[in-house]
Amino acid sequence: MTILERRLIGRIFVNGWLINLMLTKTTIMKRVSKLIAVAIAAGGLFLTSNVNAQTSATSTPNPWRFGIGVEGGIPTGNEKNFSNFELGGTARLQYDADSHLGITLTSGYYNFFGKDVPGFAGTKYSNDGIVPVKAGIKAFFAPEIYFGAEVGAGFETWNGGNTKLILSPALGWANRTWDVGVRYENFSGQNDNYGLVGLRVAYAFGF
Repeated sequence: MTILERRLIGRIFVNGWLINLMLTKTTIMKRVSKLIAVAIAAGGLFLTSNVNAQTSATSTPNPWRFGIGVEGGIPTGNEKNFSNFELGGTARLQYDADSHLGITLTSGYYNFFGKDVPGFAGTKYSNDGIVPVKAGIKAFFAPEIYFGAEVGAGFETWNGGNTKLILSPALGWANRTWDVGVRYENFSGQNDNYGLVGLRVAYAFGF
């Protein structure tokens, strides 16, 4: 083999090695670029999901609330013969099914203060008490304005007291903290029906 042939073969070998080396580097760089792109995309997807989750958690309030209320009312029906004023306290658990509908469970105690017995100075009728247990709804037909409806049982606390059917429509204003409502509450059964027109002011705690 002549010197010229060896030089040509050597040059071809060297050039081929360089070409292969360059192709190998190019392939590696392409693969690295793809890995970097995939890593960046995965990181961006993770950050986006995390931000969306935090935003969703922030913008969606807890649907459960617990409220404590004070209420006063004017007796109606047979009870107005023995009392002029009712004062009570109630606790209410509320679940917001959506932004327009709340489901409630309410219980507490109502006290009907006895009024003066006609013809007997200084003598009053005894106080009457009742424990209500009610389930209901609050339907918001305008921002923070709702119509309420409740049904349940009322347990009279005096000797010989009975269990009454409770039906109660209401109209009120409420936000995430305060609830102010006016209602009529009827107690019926045993041929002794009475009720009250009441105002309830409550403060709610979120869970």
